[in-house]
Amino acid sequence: MPDNHDIEFFQREIDPFLPDRIYDAHTHVWKPKFYPFTDEAVDWSRYQQAMKQIHGDRPTNAMFIPFVGKEQLEYQLQANEWAAEQVKAHPNNRGNFFVTPNDDPDWILEHANRLGLTGLKCYHTMSNVTPTWEADIQAFLPEDQVRLCHEQGWFITLHIVKQRALADPANIECIRYYCEKYPDMQLILAHSARAFQPSHNLEGLPKLLGLQNLWFDSSANCEPMAHLAILRLMGHERFMYGCDYPVSHMRGRSLGVSDSFLWLYEDTPVWGEKHLKIDPVLVGLEHLRSLKWACWAERLNDNQVEDIFWNNAARLFHVD
Repeated sequence: MPDNHDIEFFQREIDPFLPDRIYDAHTHVWKPKFYPFTDEAVDWSRYQQAMKQIHGDRPTNAMFIPFVGKEQLEYQLQANEWAAEQVKAHPNNRGNFFVTPNDDPDWILEHANRLGLTGLKCYHTMSNVTPTWEADIQAFLPEDQVRLCHEQGWFITLHIVKQRALADPANIECIRYYCEKYPDMQLILAHSARAFQPSHNLEGLPKLLGLQNLWFDSSANCEPMAHLAILRLMGHERFMYGCDYPVSHMRGRSLGVSDSFLWLYEDTPVWGEKHLKIDPVLVGLEHLRSLKWACWAERLNDNQVEDIFWNNAARLFHVD
């Protein structure tokens, strides 16, 4: 639940900035048996309640991403079915189909079509690499699944890993290869290309110029420069807002440090500094403020901000 300082922060920093409607291009719904984000299941209704805490009363639609842990893979299909139920709650909603690298493309196609899900969600924890944070993209997004998305005109939400994210040559090489060979596949780099350390975007993005099927969602990244690098180098037309619920409703923020990053959470012992006592706000609010600052720095007009918060996602996901 929002505290008074969340409400004050929203009214001061966020409410004047947000457009009249929101499309959340990266968010999750779940049941605890799929993955224990919380002790209770989250459906369309609970998602809507949560969004009021960071969006106010603005109408919000979403592209829902199912998720399962590696220990809960027996529930993979159920998790996808749960996401599909929430997609059906509103005609503007869309959804991903959660995959592992071992899933057969024919099996994916059968069930994704049955459920009305029009994209794939892969994740590094499903790879056989140790540690998975250093996995090559191909280890959790094999080429036959990318080819399937090209043939079907689907999108893929990709959370890249490796220590230097988009500055890693192997990540750059794979992204360019997949996008160039499979132009009808639309690739979304989550978390502003996972540039929780913004310098990685400044280094890597120039090597990905010209890819017409490359997109970005902002999900939970609280560093304005990570977003600004995308806006300036790639253009605002391929950049979309995503709150990354439930991360959006934790307290704290991501913070770039050295050549890496860290997360400050509510229980991280950093919230007292000299004479100050800092009340951390919801990550979703910090994230929205970082987007506000990036849009201000790039001098985007109201129509361009509306593109980021609705029109770009509507175009990619074929929303009327």
